[in-house]
Parts: sequence; C-alpha cells; structure tokens
Amino acid sequence: MHVQANAALILIDQQQGILHPRLGPRNNPEAEARMLELLQHWRRTARPVAHVQHLSHSPESVFWPGQSGVEFQQRFLPGEGERLVQKRVPDAFSATGLEDWLRQAGIEQLVIVGVATHNSVEATARTAGNLGFDTWVVEDACYTFDKADYFGVPHSAQEVHAMSLGNLHGEYATVVSSGVVLGA
Repeated sequence: MHVQANAALILIDQQQGILHPRLGPRNNPEAEARMLELLQHWRRTARPVAHVQHLSHSPESVFWPGQSGVEFQQRFLPGEGERLVQKRVPDAFSATGLEDWLRQAGIEQLVIVGVATHNSVEATARTAGNLGFDTWVVEDACYTFDKADYFGVPHSAQEVHAMSLGNLHGEYATVVSSGVVLGA
C-alpha cells in the first residue's frame, strides 16, 4: 500500500456538537488522537487537507448553524491553505464542489477519517469509491454511536462501526488502520 504525495486527507464533522452527551455511547475513544496524528502528518508532508463541516437543516441538531455545536473543535480548526467543505447532507460530495476541487488538483487518492462511521463517513466513502477515487477509510480514526437497527434491535457503537466498515471494505474503499497509513 502506498500513500500518494498528493493524497487528500478528508476530515469529517469534527465539530463541537459531536461531543454532545445526548448522542449517546460511542466507540473508539482514541479516534481523535489518531485523527490528529494523521492531520499533523499531512501538514508536515504538505499534502492536501479538506475539513468537512455539517450545517444541519434541523434546529434540534447539534450542527444547527448559529450555535456553538456547528463550530469546529479548537484542535481541528482548518489551517491556512486547507479546504473547507460545508455540507447539508451526510455525503461530503453532494452539492459541495469537493469533487471539482479534487479533480482540478489532480488528486486521485483519499484518506477519510471522522464521524460518524455509519453516517457521513460511510456516505462520503461510498460516493468517493463510486467516482473512482482510490479511497481509504481509517478504522481507528473514525467512530460512531450506539444505534438500533430497522427492526428495533439495539447495537453497540462498536457493532455499528464494524458493520459500516464491512459495508465499505473491498467494494467502495479499503479499510486500514492509522498505523498502515502512517507507515505507507
């Protein structure tokens, strides 16, 4: 496995609202540390970074514009020259200009991290794969929350995370660990 010199790091929804207790139990307590390691590596190696910010349609959302939850966490503030992608739906490619920016920059490889694994991460990775990007999802730099399935059966955040990664791996993306990415 090889990380291209211009591979883009796509950092999804690292906003203050994602830390709200009402979202419930989550998995991967070290995910933010892995995200920050990757972000620092991308900055050191002058690779492109895109910070994805969700702007909700719902006033009940932790990402409703005009309140603190929509703002980036301090440790994940976009740096100078890094791309800001604002989305209104889980998929970071939908009506955002992300694909145009990547194509114009000649970027063919994406490394996706962030939240929530089963929602915005999975939606974005599916589209990236469908668009033909060499898409990597970093399993230990993503996390999600407990969720009931369609039939009302509750699943732990780790189970939801594992199923989402299983949906992606081999079809839309390659699922890897941060150690693999940093060593590649």
